[in-house]
Amino acid sequence: MLCWGNASFGQLGLGGIDEEIVLEPRKSDFFLNKRVRDVGCGLRHTVFVLVDGTVYTCGCNDLGQLGHEKARKRPEHVGALDAQNIVAVSCGEAHTLALNDKGQVYAWGLATDGQLGLPGTEECIRVPRNIKSLSEVQIVQVACGYYHSLALSKGSEVFSWGQNKYGQLGLGYEYKKQTSPHMIKSLLGIPFAQIAAGGAHSFVLTLSGAIFGWGRNKFGQLGLNDDNDRYVPTLLKSLRSQKVVHICCGEDHTAALTKEGGVFTFGAGGYGQLGHNSTSHEINPRKVFELMGSVVTQITCGRQHTTAFVPSSGRIYSFGLGGNGQLGTGTTSNRKSPFTVKGNWIPYSTECSMTTESEECYCVKRIFSGGDQSFAHYFCPQNMVPPDDFRYPDLLKQIWTVNETFIQKLLTFPSGRLPVEIANEIDGTFSSAGCLNGSFLALSNDDHYKTSARFSGVDMNAARLLFHKLIQPEHAHISQQVAASLEKNLIPKLTSSLPDVEAMRLYLTLPECPLMSDENNFTTLAIPFGAAILNLEKAPLKVLENWWSLLEPPLFLKIVELYKDVVVHLLKLCKIGLPPSDRRILTNFLHTAFRVLEILHRVNERGQVIQYDRFYIHEIQDLIDIRNDYANWFQQQVLGMVSCVGFFWGFVGFSSHVLFLVYPFREVCRFSKHGHFLMAVDQAHRQNLSSLFLPVFESVNPCLILMVRRDNIVGDAVEVLRKTKNVDYKKPLKVIFVGEEAVDAGGVRKEFFLLIMRELLDPKYGMFRYYEESRLIWFSDKTFEDSDLFHLIGVVCGLAIYNFTIVDLHFPLALYKKLLNKKPSLDDLKELMPDVGRGMQQLLDYPEDDIEEAFCLNFTITVENFGTTEIKELVPKGADIPVVKQNRQDFVDAYVDYIFNRSVASLYSAFHEGFHKVCGGKVLQLFQPSELQAMVIGNTNYDWKELEKNTEYKGEYWADHPTIKFFWEVFHELSLEKKKQFLLFLTGSDRIPILGMKCLKLVIQPTGGGEDYLPVAHTCFNLLDLPKYTDKETLKSKLIQAIDHYEGFSLV
Repeated sequence: MLCWGNASFGQLGLGGIDEEIVLEPRKSDFFLNKRVRDVGCGLRHTVFVLVDGTVYTCGCNDLGQLGHEKARKRPEHVGALDAQNIVAVSCGEAHTLALNDKGQVYAWGLATDGQLGLPGTEECIRVPRNIKSLSEVQIVQVACGYYHSLALSKGSEVFSWGQNKYGQLGLGYEYKKQTSPHMIKSLLGIPFAQIAAGGAHSFVLTLSGAIFGWGRNKFGQLGLNDDNDRYVPTLLKSLRSQKVVHICCGEDHTAALTKEGGVFTFGAGGYGQLGHNSTSHEINPRKVFELMGSVVTQITCGRQHTTAFVPSSGRIYSFGLGGNGQLGTGTTSNRKSPFTVKGNWIPYSTECSMTTESEECYCVKRIFSGGDQSFAHYFCPQNMVPPDDFRYPDLLKQIWTVNETFIQKLLTFPSGRLPVEIANEIDGTFSSAGCLNGSFLALSNDDHYKTSARFSGVDMNAARLLFHKLIQPEHAHISQQVAASLEKNLIPKLTSSLPDVEAMRLYLTLPECPLMSDENNFTTLAIPFGAAILNLEKAPLKVLENWWSLLEPPLFLKIVELYKDVVVHLLKLCKIGLPPSDRRILTNFLHTAFRVLEILHRVNERGQVIQYDRFYIHEIQDLIDIRNDYANWFQQQVLGMVSCVGFFWGFVGFSSHVLFLVYPFREVCRFSKHGHFLMAVDQAHRQNLSSLFLPVFESVNPCLILMVRRDNIVGDAVEVLRKTKNVDYKKPLKVIFVGEEAVDAGGVRKEFFLLIMRELLDPKYGMFRYYEESRLIWFSDKTFEDSDLFHLIGVVCGLAIYNFTIVDLHFPLALYKKLLNKKPSLDDLKELMPDVGRGMQQLLDYPEDDIEEAFCLNFTITVENFGTTEIKELVPKGADIPVVKQNRQDFVDAYVDYIFNRSVASLYSAFHEGFHKVCGGKVLQLFQPSELQAMVIGNTNYDWKELEKNTEYKGEYWADHPTIKFFWEVFHELSLEKKKQFLLFLTGSDRIPILGMKCLKLVIQPTGGGEDYLPVAHTCFNLLDLPKYTDKETLKSKLIQAIDHYEGFSLV
């Protein structure tokens, strides 16, 4: 051991030497053949801990700070601690804390401010005593200020006691001092790596490099850009991104070490202790410039000096107050910048170093500082060991976390009863939010140091793998212990307000635990955990939503599936018949699960993490009567029994009892496409039902009758629909063609939709523009038609939905977004105008800064106008605004807005009004744009076997008739395109209803005339006339010939 600095009280342990100050490192013979584990330095005393756990002290003993009454000039054994294996110490001005290997803390010395944490009123305690108030927790670190003390537990809890004159306890203003350890509750949930204390200020450092400070700040030693004291922990924001891994404190200054080996200092600089070549105080962290060329791995602070170790050269640097020789430079001069401590230093090497016989060389193991003294634990070249590196944590001083080592240790124990210490470790880890928040960190590239509101710092794959290793059927005893800890100690203690983003990680990782998705734990773990999410304040909930939105789809889906499963499980319980008290509890549980799903759905709508239909709970149709629920809700709306905007009030039956549920239906209840369809139909029937009770003198027709002439179908439809009352649009549609006697059983109505849409889309009207590349249409801003026809198309689309009819409209998805009041995006432009969309994407992706020169764009658009080109400005004075890197997103947004909104505003408005006249209302809000599109034009979820299964036969045909068997063999051999052509040939559309193939009924009947005739389609009735072909090849040839020559709807 080398020591230097103030020796006036014997604190260097050099024995009876004449000097009161030692100006350069001097060997202490006492430590020959002894291995030192830790050194604590008070103002006038020093404590040494050896690797065998014994404790030696020297220096001033006026206040009992040595823990013995022996000689003071040389280290003397503290016999009162002989029964303990001490692993760490820390010293205040005149008190000492010692930590044993069991996590127990012993204290002695000055006690006037309660800094020992011991009961009683004695001024000082001269023999070490155990702080029994900490016996219930396992402590891993202790730190002493001048008159206060800190402790960190294995469960990541921080305790403080002693003087609170400047707020150094972090407990607020209420206490002048605390004589027993108090937990700092405002820090709960944060995973801590280290605690540190200065004269009257305190710090904690998190596992991901965040620093919280509190206490005296007269010189800016908290680094908070001011000199105001802090009575509660306050985040030091400026160092958050610097990967700080170690922090130490002097009397009024602070030093921080980064993962890259850089050093920041701040606070009092009057003696040069900040190393910035000045004596100014610094209220913000500032990097020590003269150490920037070296990688520093150890830093320590004395009262008013700082030391740093650079392993590449093996040298120790010091700066600050030198009046007592504490800098080790051979003089008593102060140093304002780093200066080499005198000594024959050599760097560590795995090869045996050559040394001269005349000089002894030192390979530093670790440096220590405190008060006005410094120490260096060293090895000689012939038996050197690697120096300590403060950038990598001492595992014995760390909080519990779930990692590979922890799990392997647990799995070594056979099934059955776990040892007490192992059970305690499991319980401590899974009862502590801080421990779980410090687990599963993203260690690759030190990513977890980037933790923010946008990045969790968690390796979710590691969380999943480790949880699945831990929770296994063959280790049920471990699973039971984990579940009990989560249920009783962790989840009930989760709070609504969180101190930092690092305290939120468990909200991401816990759903990965298999125990959460076990239905036996739904009511004890998943539901309480969901309630904790719902209890979060707005700011932390927003952070969680951000993190959810950035999850990989399978991970996000896992959380969604968890709460869907919870809903199904609870609804199954509802059906078995329960006492009223249990029903009320289940109601609350369901409410919680639905609200969690609501938040997840809101996140998904913003970020499209997974397909929206993954929120469907298909099983719910078998567990509750959605039709009846909706009918009840509708009646209440109509009769004014409730007022609920955007909420669905549902009922789940319990035999004769009714459970009343309320949840935001608009966001959550995407049960299934079938559910949507039933509700849309129900709304029509309910409104029709209410119209039946109008006064008797009003003639009411239960149907909407549309009488049109074939040769004036558009004009007649406009005239009839113009006179139709809004309520009548909700009635079932019956179409009559003038002069025809056919009863509309569905076929006539289908024919009407086919004819009128073909007419309206005819180029002679010029209402829509056709885009060749995408084969889609959009409103044409060059049309001369008035808005009535656009209004009519909107009405027709609405009527088609209400009357189960597919309309073959080739609009892009943007139309359905607009109908649901959602903004079209660049993706919609890519769908309608692929070339233009690709160009816009290239503009956004262009990596260079010369966008103006490369693209030559401004905020205008060039459009064709009857053979001429016209320039339209996208924004006011757009011709004068060039597109550059900073505004390119604004340009793309304005371009999309022009195409889909501004250029067609009046035309679309008429269409929108017509559509909503029929389909407006709360039910429409339940749809996604793609669902609404499928309601209008059908979908392409083909199931050809289902089509065959649902087909009906007339006359002598039946399922096993030879011709029918030939037909289906031929059909199933057709390519997908040919099959779609057949659908178009037979039904007028190559798409199927939203409910799928089961709702598409085909009818096949025989015809006479022989095998020379082609099959004939009656499109309005989905009826196929199929001649009685006697061989498969003839049937195939005739069928393909028929569908190849189909040119659209025609009457037979």
